[in-house]
Amino acid sequence: MTIQTNLTDPLLTAEHWMEAGRAVAIATVIETWGSAPRPVGSHLVVDGDGNFEGSVSGGCVEGAVVTAAAEVIAAGKAQMLEFGVADETAWRAGLSCGGRIRVFVERLG
Repeated sequence: MTIQTNLTDPLLTAEHWMEAGRAVAIATVIETWGSAPRPVGSHLVVDGDGNFEGSVSGGCVEGAVVTAAAEVIAAGKAQMLEFGVADETAWRAGLSCGGRIRVFVERLG
């Protein structure tokens, strides 16, 4: 029995976007603590036009990560992001689940 879903693998999306000549950054959850919305290894890919696929936080901080990814694409320098319930940035971005996540954002290619 084969189960099919409509979910797209962000890594395959990144590969297709790069093959199409798009600038691409990938954000990866590298550490979680407490009640984190997505597990370590979760990915969000972003292209130079702001299109994105995947999730690093179930929607809580995606906007902040997409913004950081745009900076990474422009500058070519990776960024380490951290969001947590005690972090003012996390509250602004919406991560109020009580946990903490660290996300590494890097340009591909």
